[in-house]
Amino acid sequence: MDQLTMLENKSIFIIREAYAKYKDIALLWSVGKDSTTLLWLCQKAFFGKIPFPVIHIDTGYKFPQMYEFRDHYAKEYGLNLIVGRNKEAIDGGMGPGKGSKLDCCNELKTNALKQTIAKYGFKALLLGIRRDEHGIRAKERVFSPRDENFRWNYEDQPAELWDQYKSESEGEDHVRVHPILHMTELDIWKYVKRENLPISELYFSKEGKRFRSIGCEPCCGPVPSTASNVDEIIDEIANATTSERAGRAQDKEDAYTMQKLRSLGYM
Repeated sequence: MDQLTMLENKSIFIIREAYAKYKDIALLWSVGKDSTTLLWLCQKAFFGKIPFPVIHIDTGYKFPQMYEFRDHYAKEYGLNLIVGRNKEAIDGGMGPGKGSKLDCCNELKTNALKQTIAKYGFKALLLGIRRDEHGIRAKERVFSPRDENFRWNYEDQPAELWDQYKSESEGEDHVRVHPILHMTELDIWKYVKRENLPISELYFSKEGKRFRSIGCEPCCGPVPSTASNVDEIIDEIANATTSERAGRAQDKEDAYTMQKLRSLGYM
């Protein structure tokens, strides 16, 4: 069995275990490469049809290409798509440039997610995050409990040895499940190539620049690159010396911003 197939099998096992344990479950889909890969894995896990809702948290500031991609593939794949928004914060003018990045992300992403979970009563969420993406995410577990205030206690995480996952914790309000936590950025792109996955055009070079990580348009910057197809991206990443999220504003504000956001319930 090749490496990508082993990684895929592990992810599918986690997805099926989560669904068997939690029927009130949903998948978070940011439309980025990682969550789109997870979306594909969920389809494979259930033979082409995802049996639970797919949530997109809409801040109102995503790239137009991301909305087009979301709507196109939600229809093509027959997804039960839920679009979550913190309407009160958006109507109140919250956005990039108003307050800190922590304030903006907390209102438009974290609180929007809280409202969506409260509205639909989800007990578990599948997320496409990876340990190698950011230092704070390296502390995550595959099954990661949140309390009633959505807080994540990153200093007290359950042990997960030999792929034995602890799917329940005392006092939990809901559980975040991370089926691609074991994959790397390079693994993702190799899997995208093997499976011929659709990926947002933002990842491919135009005029000598491309986005390596995508999110809200005002908070994402392109990186110098000539990689205009998946093979070239794979080669570029294999030789990269810069961080994947170097263009994301949250990662530049201070060393603890992402840790604060994650502890508050950020995705």
